[in-house]
Amino acid sequence: MSTLPNCPKCQSEYTYEDGNLLVCPECAYEWTPGSMEESDPSGMPEIKDVNGNVLRDGDSVTVIKDLKVKGSSNALKMGTKVKSIRLVDGDHNIDCKIDGFGAMQLKSEFVKKI
Repeated sequence: MSTLPNCPKCQSEYTYEDGNLLVCPECAYEWTPGSMEESDPSGMPEIKDVNGNVLRDGDSVTVIKDLKVKGSSNALKMGTKVKSIRLVDGDHNIDCKIDGFGAMQLKSEFVKKI
């Protein structure tokens, strides 16, 4: 008897096979054995900075060019350091708080990892 892997989403041990899929009865997550989704259940693609470095939640980044801030007369200056970023899905894929500006969303193409 072969042992099935735990659910990659909730780590439940009660997974079962349904055709060519594996199913978790606790969270209803379905995946194929050996798929990329097993290692990343969120399904979010890798987000990279301007230099191609992979970004993760909690990383610190630096802004690489002056950015106009909608609704403000001030611009976000090149070299501004941003700590503890959070990756989100969407066009602006970084959520963060910047001293002097507050909560913002940035595009990963305008930052580099520190």
